[in-house]
Amino acid sequence: MATMAEKKIAGRKRHVLVDTLGLVWAVAVTAASVSDPAGARQLLSRLKGKMPRLRLLWADSTYGGTLVGWAKHTCGWVIQVVAKLKGQTTFVVLPRRWIVERTFGWLVRYRRLAQDYECRPASSEAMIRVALIHLMARRLRC
Repeated sequence: MATMAEKKIAGRKRHVLVDTLGLVWAVAVTAASVSDPAGARQLLSRLKGKMPRLRLLWADSTYGGTLVGWAKHTCGWVIQVVAKLKGQTTFVVLPRRWIVERTFGWLVRYRRLAQDYECRPASSEAMIRVALIHLMARRLRC
């Protein structure tokens, strides 16, 4: 999401940490004015010490730079950046990046999450968690 200043609508960014199945382990909702690496730092700092078996994270090229060193030094996690291919001009499915996009696709199916109706980021995070609990409960019934 981006801030739409001309319409006076405050935007939000959703940062999620998902496993290889696309199930969410952590959520952070920030204002659109917060940079992606700063939002990722908020997300990862919530998990520090809670996931001892976590070693490797795949991330978009937006999350590269100083975040990689910060995660290694602070949390002991290696961030592997999955960048676009050289000379890529059209859409190409890149390894591991589609997993997060698929999770966002699942979230948008819930009408309350299709647009930003919540006033507070904590409320938005709670609605994301409720939607994912519903999704996981439906899958367990099958």
